[in-house]
Formats: sequence, C-alpha cells, structure tokens
Amino acid sequence: MRLLERARKEWFMVGIVVAIGAAKLEPSVGVNGGPLKPEITVSYIAVATIFFNSGLSLKTEELTSALVHLRLHLFIQIFTLAFFPAAIWLFLQLLSVTSINEWLLKGQLRYLIQHLEVFWALL
Repeated sequence: MRLLERARKEWFMVGIVVAIGAAKLEPSVGVNGGPLKPEITVSYIAVATIFFNSGLSLKTEELTSALVHLRLHLFIQIFTLAFFPAAIWLFLQLLSVTSINEWLLKGQLRYLIQHLEVFWALL
C-alpha cells in the first residue's frame, strides 16, 4: 500500500518514466509524420497549453492590476515588434557598406522581413 501512495504522490515522475518506456518500446509513434504529429502538437498545441495553464494560475487581482498598465504593454509591443526590427534593419544597412559577406546580411534580412510581416499583420 505504501508503494501505491508514493506513486500517487509522485504521479508526474511515474508518468515521465512510463512515457520514456513507451518511447523506447515503440519509437515510431513520436517521429515526425507519426501518429502523434509532434511537428504540430509540440510546436503549437503543447506551447499553447502551457501558456493557457499558466494564465489560469493567475489570481484575478493580479490580472486586473496588470491590465491597468496599458501604456506599458503598448510600449513593450511597439519596442519589440517595430523599434527592434527597425534598429536591426538600420544596422544591416550600415553593415552592407562594409566588406562583410553579403550572404550573412541576406540571411538576417530574411529574418527581419518575417518579423516585420508579423508586426504589420497585427495592425
């Protein structure tokens, strides 16, 4: 009985051991393109579930007090999605007149363009 009580208390650790054991016995279930579709479930569903679960653990008072700081949230969003990509773009323009390899700059520009597209899509 003591072992069963301990297993109930340590349910997460038992679950990890069972998951590792199952993966060892049948690894084809978790590969890309397999039945679990980890390229989708891990990238989107698992991350969304973690953030949703974290949000549920917030107290209502903490959430409402955080919502009051609307200007701060707006500043952070503008800085992250507009100022920082614009600063990187300017930095890359400055680097483009130097002798740096142009393919390095093109890789960074592709990354910057993706972030700018996300920003404009949000507006």
